[in-house]
Amino acid sequence: MNEPQQPSPGVGTALRKLAPPPALCGFLLLLALIFTVSYAVGAGAGSVAPGMHRSGTSGGGGGGMDMGDMDMQHGSGG
Repeated sequence: MNEPQQPSPGVGTALRKLAPPPALCGFLLLLALIFTVSYAVGAGAGSVAPGMHRSGTSGGGGGGMDMGDMDMQHGSGG
């Protein structure tokens, strides 16, 4: 009796197993589209505070802000 030949697992089957699911591809495409549109809108809007510049190059992560005599007590038990 002749048995029907079953196709051997070829390159197509291996590629389907390695490829990410279509839902993930769609999500990543949508995410890239949203970031692109957001960047374009932000670039079109321009600078948020055009006259604001850093003053000096102070270290320590202060960002060049002069705190003056500001009270720095943050607790409520004081």
